[in-house]
Amino acid sequence: MNQIKMLVDSWLNNYFKGKGTHESRIYESMEYSIVNGGKRIRPILAILTYELYKNDIEEILPMACAIEMIHTYSLIHDDLPCMDDDDLRRGKPTNHKVYGEGLAVLAGDGLLNEAFNVMLKEVTKNGEKHLEAATILGDASGVNGMIGGQVVDILSENKDISFEELSFIHAKKTGALLKSAILVGASIGGAPKAELEILSEFGSKIGLAFQIIDDILDVVGDEKKVGKNLRTDSSREKNTYVKFFSIDECRKRAVDLTNDCYSLLGRIGKNTEILEELTRFLLERDY
Repeated sequence: MNQIKMLVDSWLNNYFKGKGTHESRIYESMEYSIVNGGKRIRPILAILTYELYKNDIEEILPMACAIEMIHTYSLIHDDLPCMDDDDLRRGKPTNHKVYGEGLAVLAGDGLLNEAFNVMLKEVTKNGEKHLEAATILGDASGVNGMIGGQVVDILSENKDISFEELSFIHAKKTGALLKSAILVGASIGGAPKAELEILSEFGSKIGLAFQIIDDILDVVGDEKKVGKNLRTDSSREKNTYVKFFSIDECRKRAVDLTNDCYSLLGRIGKNTEILEELTRFLLERDY
């Protein structure tokens, strides 16, 4: 996994080099957030899933990095004063603290547009499978996915909501992009329909487990390890798993979901050892 992360980091680091003239400040702002650490979970998931079926990493790498661009744009916007108003991300000042709110908004917009530029170039070059993957990613990052989840999350602050509504927020705001990364890799790799369905369920479960652990870390995590301000969900009266269940019950649910993930991967009939290792890491992580 470390080798894949290094490939992703290198691709992203090189993407913005030498770009811009009079507008170079916006590229600097975009680059600041995209190269600012990060676990690269989404592109790694895309690549590991792809490698269940094919070995040409150059075929999947640009699409995987486009997913990270979309994820990073969402973090920039999430941190803005009009959203979560955070001043720390990945151990460094958030984008708007360094470049101002206006440029931060545009940096997020720029990363989203660059992601689709990358995808369209890959579709033009490679054809149908990449088009299918781009469609999956566009749906997951839009109003039917990540944006829709963020909307309900904002509208639910300072309110009591049902567990069904909480499940919607988690499935869309966090889960949709994680799941799409898996399906992007599987689609470009040429996974058969039956295995796409298994991987779709795997994506839903790993996405929910990921968010439950995030909810737990906001309460009991170490800010230095996590790299952002914690205990903010409760101060903003956000609806999380920890609001509905005890920490122990949340951990149990995350463990159960992780075990379900192992079972689903076992049905693929391929060597999923590294995907299982990543799944375990996401459960046991402390950042």
